[in-house]
Amino acid sequence: MKNALSLFALIAAFPAVAEETRQLDAHEHGVGTLNIAIDGAEVAMEFHAPGADIVGFEYEASSAVDLAAIETALAALNAPLELFAMSPAAGCVVNNARAELETEGEQEDHDDHDDHEDHDDHEDHEDRGDDAGHTEFHAEYALSCSSADALNEITFRYFDAFPNAEEVEVQLVTSNGAQAFEVTRAAPVLDLDR
Repeated sequence: MKNALSLFALIAAFPAVAEETRQLDAHEHGVGTLNIAIDGAEVAMEFHAPGADIVGFEYEASSAVDLAAIETALAALNAPLELFAMSPAAGCVVNNARAELETEGEQEDHDDHDDHEDHDDHEDHEDRGDDAGHTEFHAEYALSCSSADALNEITFRYFDAFPNAEEVEVQLVTSNGAQAFEVTRAAPVLDLDR
């Protein structure tokens, strides 16, 4: 886990990645972010997605149906290789996976959240008298790959698991520097060789 923490620090050190992380507070429905740092055989990933993308709502869950949807989503998010399938030849395994649901009150500097687009569900939960704010799923993964050089693509099965998701903005940090990609439902394979 120590290596994963240093990889997460590496992710935050790059200005493009840090700027993307700061802008997450004003997330856009349908758009998640995935930061990936690769250092030798070690791969660290940090994922964020609006609650609406994952479970279809962003209000604080209270019904049994909503709570069950959150539990199911967290279970799926705790299986990163099912959502983000690495090249089989890379031989990647999960060392650690942690997913959680954050509410607006738990996130720092979330004041800009109301500025994001596609905000129709906000009115829905206000009508119910629920103004608890918005939710966001956050996950961190630490992986090891026996043949990291063979890691040349990631297939985003994430879109199959979560029908409301439309796009993932990816920041990749390696010894060669940082790169940014957009992976969409229509083109769910990230080619790392480009």
